[in-house]
Amino acid sequence: MAQYSYDESGNMAAYFLISFLSIFLVPYSLSSLVSSSKPPSLPGCQCQQCTAQRERIRKRERGSIFTPKLRRRTLIIIVGWSVVAFLIYKVKQSAVENKIYDPFEILGISTSATVKEIKSHYKKLSRKFHPDKVKLAVNETMEAVEAKFVEITKAYKALTDETIRKNWELYGHPDGRQEISMGIAIPPWVVESRNNVWVLGAYGLIFGGALPAIVGRWWFGNREKTKDGIHSRSAAAFFKGLTEESGIDEVAGSLGKAFEWDLPNSKLGKADAELAELEKKIKERLHGKWDELLKLADADSKQYAKRKRAFILLYAHLLRLPVQNPTLQKEQTQVLLQTPPLLNAMLNISMARNWLLPTIAAMRLHAYLAQAIAPSPVDLKVAQLPGIDPADASNLPKSESSDYAAAISSLSKSDSPALPEAQKALERLGKTEIVDASFKVIGERFVTPSSFVHLLVKLRLAPLAKDGSVVPLPKPEVNEKRDNEFLNSKKDTEDLPSGEYVSGYAHAPYWPANRKPSWWIVLADVKSNKVVVPPLKITDVPVADPARGIDYRTYKIQFQAPQTVGLFTWKVFVVSDTFVGDEAARDVVLKIDDPSVLAAEEDADAEDDISEPEEDSLAGQMALMRGGKVKKAGSGGGRREESDEESSSDEEEEEEKKRQDSDSDSDSD
Repeated sequence: MAQYSYDESGNMAAYFLISFLSIFLVPYSLSSLVSSSKPPSLPGCQCQQCTAQRERIRKRERGSIFTPKLRRRTLIIIVGWSVVAFLIYKVKQSAVENKIYDPFEILGISTSATVKEIKSHYKKLSRKFHPDKVKLAVNETMEAVEAKFVEITKAYKALTDETIRKNWELYGHPDGRQEISMGIAIPPWVVESRNNVWVLGAYGLIFGGALPAIVGRWWFGNREKTKDGIHSRSAAAFFKGLTEESGIDEVAGSLGKAFEWDLPNSKLGKADAELAELEKKIKERLHGKWDELLKLADADSKQYAKRKRAFILLYAHLLRLPVQNPTLQKEQTQVLLQTPPLLNAMLNISMARNWLLPTIAAMRLHAYLAQAIAPSPVDLKVAQLPGIDPADASNLPKSESSDYAAAISSLSKSDSPALPEAQKALERLGKTEIVDASFKVIGERFVTPSSFVHLLVKLRLAPLAKDGSVVPLPKPEVNEKRDNEFLNSKKDTEDLPSGEYVSGYAHAPYWPANRKPSWWIVLADVKSNKVVVPPLKITDVPVADPARGIDYRTYKIQFQAPQTVGLFTWKVFVVSDTFVGDEAARDVVLKIDDPSVLAAEEDADAEDDISEPEEDSLAGQMALMRGGKVKKAGSGGGRREESDEESSSDEEEEEEKKRQDSDSDSDSD
């Protein structure tokens, strides 16, 4: 009968905990290493402002040597592996109790030893370990020596005595059948009566409180989030707040509403004096427009203090107002980093209704936030350069070659120390150009109703010279083979001839994170204010470099053609999410042909091919000039015979006429 006992040493419980923790910690640690691995080193803007901003970002994300930044995940990993290390040490230090009885191992001889060798070896051990002959060491006791001698004697008999050896072979022990002792992996103090209340309390707290709370938080937290990762109430505010005619101010107002639910709880009451001062400066800069923006964001009442606080910090960033309080600086960073997912969710809601104006406005707001420029009807594109204040940007003259040429000229005339920094920033700027935009159907020359059409858009960035002018680029040649290869591929982005192209970090000295530039390709019907197909988000648009063989890059969007026949005049927009004013547009025409008309024209062409004209005829000469096919002269006898008959009949008619004339003359005489 098996006898059950609790794990007195705690070894079995330790083994269980090591296994359980390892199952959790190994994948958790690996995923942490992958997510926290050093991102690839990318080149970035080398102006002083961008260099200083990248250093601030590095310190904020990774901390410093003296103040390392420990995330919750890092602390969980450190504590977890520390517990595992302690349990392993405990197990290694404890004695092994469940060991298989082996007399050969006890005597220290080989399993192939003969009986004679066993007896000889036993005599040596008897003289060495006999209690009457052994001399006790400092840490030895007589009880330990006697136990050792008994163990040696029992092992010797197990190998030499027939009965004892049979017990060992049958039952694994020289004394015969033993009681089976099953250890339970629970330390004895857990089941002691005096600890019952505490153990039951711990079980109730874990399984009755903590576990349901964690599961409930996960479940209801997921239900509150949309597939875009924002709060469902924020999505509802976007859905109700946007209209077909919403501009960039209405988009900004809807964005302000979402800060009520999609930001961590801010510390209301902290730095309220500086916050009030920031709002006062915003009012002065916006000249009365601030109250309208607060109404659009529904943040003009005390009920939405958190929303108004975030909205003030947002516009303080857009107006480049410095924030001194560390608490407000941290909150402003959280507000800015939350705007891209919120704007993307807003884009999805607007595109679901096919609205063009709010879609373009949300895309443009990305760039205004990246460059810290307040949306304005005035062109403030040059304010992206170091040394050019947004207040002075509107007063600069516009150059025909580039918007930046006048700004560089102004900085050079005034001997501004910001001129070298502005020229460094120009290296990361450029002018987006649409080389070509066309519609293609794989394997067909024409587009028919409901066919699958590909919009091919060829893009490139024209580099800017140090004086701000656009570097002239040659017009690329038409390469049908290259277009067909990309059209038949499964990729949305063409591979460049020189391999993968990766653009570096953009010039964004005010954005609180490293930023790679991206663009949207939008196909829209401007007349009806509709987006035709969902936009394509792209990145790594190449800077044209004829020396490297990079002239453009092709992108494609697949969609189904309209079901009606006719001409559709649409427009392709390319909008940047990083640089203000970096946009391009081109009109495109999609012609939908009637399949029945195309079939009739093909039949007519086939009939024309069958009836080929003669080489020596006028139609044959015209066909030869066009490069068409004609019949050779004399290729058939029928035509020659026909011509001979016609000539003979003509001669007979002439002779008959002459005879009639002579008869008439004789009658007159």
